[in-house]
Amino acid sequence: MLDKDILRQVSGVFGSLTSEITLHVVRNSNDAQSAEFSSFVEDIVSTSDKLNVAYEEGDRFGFSILRNGEPTGISFRGIPNGHEFTSLLLAVLNTDGQGKNLADEAIAARIKALKGEIRLQTYVSLTCTNCPDVVQALNVMALINPRISNEMIDGGLCQDEIERLNIQGVPSVYVNGQPLHTGRGDIGMLLQELEDKVGTDHDETAVQSVRPYDVVVLGGGPAGASAAIYSARKGLRVAIVAERIGGQVNDTTGIENIISVPKTTGTQLSANLRTHLGAYPIDIFDNRKVTAVSLKDKEKRITVRGGEVFTAPAVIIATGAGWRRLGLPDEATYIGHGEHFCPHCDGPFYKGKDVAVIGGGNSGVEAAIDLAGICRHVILLEFADTMRADEVLQQKVASLANVELHTSTQTTALLGENGRLTGITVKDRTTDEERTLRLDGVFVQIGLSPNSDTFKDELELTPRREIPVDATNRTSVPGVYAAGDVTTVPYKQITIAMGEGAKAALSAFEDRIRGLI
Repeated sequence: MLDKDILRQVSGVFGSLTSEITLHVVRNSNDAQSAEFSSFVEDIVSTSDKLNVAYEEGDRFGFSILRNGEPTGISFRGIPNGHEFTSLLLAVLNTDGQGKNLADEAIAARIKALKGEIRLQTYVSLTCTNCPDVVQALNVMALINPRISNEMIDGGLCQDEIERLNIQGVPSVYVNGQPLHTGRGDIGMLLQELEDKVGTDHDETAVQSVRPYDVVVLGGGPAGASAAIYSARKGLRVAIVAERIGGQVNDTTGIENIISVPKTTGTQLSANLRTHLGAYPIDIFDNRKVTAVSLKDKEKRITVRGGEVFTAPAVIIATGAGWRRLGLPDEATYIGHGEHFCPHCDGPFYKGKDVAVIGGGNSGVEAAIDLAGICRHVILLEFADTMRADEVLQQKVASLANVELHTSTQTTALLGENGRLTGITVKDRTTDEERTLRLDGVFVQIGLSPNSDTFKDELELTPRREIPVDATNRTSVPGVYAAGDVTTVPYKQITIAMGEGAKAALSAFEDRIRGLI
């Protein structure tokens, strides 16, 4: 099932295995796909003498991973091919105690403190680019806490369950049969949701450790990475505290406007940022959510969920921005159940169906073009009286027969039944006439909202909730600097964010040598 080149590469990946790892397969020998799926597993096992396979009869094909004969809590229902192939490779490596995605000591302690037996089921699409991050994070949790199990389920093979659970977006995670999470996520986000859902014995109010630095950078995207690297190059002790390295870049598919880099992907750029950070003595604390800040004293204090505290005379805020929502009543009800933000991940669920894209900028038009190849009909709605996308994109979308364009259109309500979106109400802004559009799904592409709420009591914010900065990235508070999409800097672009991060770091260093902080 796998070609020789892939098997050769996998053999190299598994060359360092030390544990005896068994893929325990459950299969129905009468199923036409069973032989093909079994061939995949046997191909994987053939790449190392530390791997073996065991079979037993059952209803549906799936397999679990055992280490030295003991269950790990990791299983796959279906074949983890496509984007999930990496999830399988990492599951085997992680089972052996290897891999760069393993949790650090502080995160591991919180995982061990989760209460009760936790049975996780993660429904995925093999074409989803966000699904592997969630599967891999939950697999790591299963390895750390023996009371946790995680099963990756290929939604394409289990349509009966997808329909019964009314799943319209992936990844979709269930804990003990109840919905937990839909959409992109990392180990930090998923851990927080589990703590809230099942409870924890971890004392969230106790300070677990205090970590002093010269500079603390908040955020791991292009601006944060740049700020950390420039600070480290000045010989300072630097920590970068972030929910994930790469930030919003991780959700970007194609990137073609970084000068000297003709084409890359968000995933690759994020990996390159981490590699570059690793070339300097920068302490990376990812999967952290900042819960409190004290910025007005000379020594700044940052508290993250779990009880870690970071202190420094200089703090650079580079927390970026997140998807902007419509702000309509009951919106949270429909997210993942008809309302989506990622056409690449959730578009395949709407094959042959009718959808709308809200937003006529570059991201909205690109989404409409992508969805036009999957869906029966796409309605593109723009609030302004003209489309805002680049001309080349407008020409492309106008050439598509199954895409309908509407400007001066405001979405005023989301409609649904039994928690599932069935349509939207829109208003023509030139006539005030309202009408209902019956739809299977809506993809929202209306820009980004600054991740600034944590700082609202410590810093001035604009009406758009951006952090005001001067030309040198200084804020109104001495020793506090900001860079990137969270600030008032115009033009939210990766290249600009990198430059702004560098400027913030240089300003912080200048203030330090002048004795101002």
